[in-house]
Amino acid sequence: MSQKEIFLRIHPHDNVLVALQNLEAGTIINFEGENFPLVDRVAAKHKFAINKLAQGAEIYMYGVLVGKATVTIPKGGLLTTANVHHASEGFHLGERKLSWHQPDASNFAGKTFNGYHRADGSVGTANYWIVVPLVFCENRNIQVLKEALVDKLGYKKAKSYEGDVEQLMELYQAGKSVEEILNADIQLSADKPNSKRLFKNIDGIKFLNHSMGCGGTKDDSDALCGLIAGYITHPNVAGATVLSLGCQHAQVSILQAEIAKRDPAFSKPMVILEQQKVGTESELLKQALKQTFAGLVQANQTQREPAPLSKLCIGMECGGSDGFSGISANPALGYVSDLLVTMGGSVILAEFPELCGVEQELSDRCADVETANRFMQLMTTYNARAEADGSGFYANPSPGNIRDGLITDAIKSAGAAKKGGTSPVTAVLDYPEKVTRPGLNLLCTPGSDVESTTAEVGSGANIVLFTTGLGTPTGNPITPVIKLSTNTVMFERMPDIIDINCGTIIEGEETIQQAGERILNYVIQVANGEIEPKSVKLGQDDFIPWKRGVSL
Repeated sequence: MSQKEIFLRIHPHDNVLVALQNLEAGTIINFEGENFPLVDRVAAKHKFAINKLAQGAEIYMYGVLVGKATVTIPKGGLLTTANVHHASEGFHLGERKLSWHQPDASNFAGKTFNGYHRADGSVGTANYWIVVPLVFCENRNIQVLKEALVDKLGYKKAKSYEGDVEQLMELYQAGKSVEEILNADIQLSADKPNSKRLFKNIDGIKFLNHSMGCGGTKDDSDALCGLIAGYITHPNVAGATVLSLGCQHAQVSILQAEIAKRDPAFSKPMVILEQQKVGTESELLKQALKQTFAGLVQANQTQREPAPLSKLCIGMECGGSDGFSGISANPALGYVSDLLVTMGGSVILAEFPELCGVEQELSDRCADVETANRFMQLMTTYNARAEADGSGFYANPSPGNIRDGLITDAIKSAGAAKKGGTSPVTAVLDYPEKVTRPGLNLLCTPGSDVESTTAEVGSGANIVLFTTGLGTPTGNPITPVIKLSTNTVMFERMPDIIDINCGTIIEGEETIQQAGERILNYVIQVANGEIEPKSVKLGQDDFIPWKRGVSL
């Protein structure tokens, strides 16, 4: 698209246009040789009608049904939640449509990344030790271990705001009023260098507190054990310390069975301690510290070695999406997906509520009938369960999504699905199953970005690419999360949390393919350990297991 374009028609079958900049009412739109004025002011990212849409008329974007008009919308009229409601096509088992145009990956031929090779053949992009409770009752003990280990071993994050608090204390002690304190010019503390790490080959010790393990459904506690097993067996994890109370639903035996399911020959150092067996809290913590330290000594022996790009497993994620997500950053990730699949790597596309409306396309792309049926069954069951709880996929857009142009779930979903590229679907996984096949994997997760990112990593993603149009501080404890902006305005407003700007596509400075190659080159640098994405620098260690049926 050129810099002069002020609107975009995404697909030839669409009957709406997307504003690429703020357009005032009365602006003359020249479309396919015809001029017509805008009836309303249309903010950038929002949509307006190409033709008059009668009440009940179907609305198409990305070539798919995304809504129906609830009242008559004039030609040049703005689409809003007041005149459009969610609608999408049904889906059924169709023919296999597996042909696709593989991108030219010659620019990446022979390229490798330096990663941590594991006994099961996987390769990590980082090397962490994790400390995790099997039940929320152990969260306090996990926190005590964190306070004891992180700073002393050199893993405290650089930024500290203690000096800022000291300045506020001095103002208060000097008798300053609340108004004077609020108006004071506080000098933010300068970044402090990390203290020297004792274990040079270990990137950090991560503490995965959560609120589950007991008091919920058995299905949720079993899934939690599977998720934790996914983290313990993850290629970015060198070893683990697990604290159990003893009487909870999430039993050690269930965790061990889930580990064996994912890695039958599991050989990483692992510490498992059960408080009700050990006795006193002080003895539990003493054993945890000693055994964890011994495990760290062992884990520190692993060093980075070259690995082919086929060892990358990239999770595709979005959060705080806007009206540009589906035409800039998400398609760029789709091109990255196709590049990686071409080279034999693995890709995870999750967030099943955000695949609403594109089920038929994805089902047809499934490698075989069994895989297609599993995808449709998971989508149908999940949506039915959500509706039984008083909601449904139609309720997925957040207020921020709607404010920035994603006024129906189908509009949001059609753009979100672009992250998966065009390659065949090789596997459909139910949460928290592990990726075992190269190619595009569909993973059943909620649309909630932190829960979905947590799940993608539990299934094996050793890099996550995360697009956002509104900005979000999401990260993960063990996998680098690279955040990409859909627009330049947000990239310039939040440079502390965004790594890559895809607004260049909207502005006509770069094609989707060029942006995709730029992104993949950045991924390789992160996988090498050469670059720390902002989420890692800021310690954005979000970990939220999914309570099934509770969230979309």
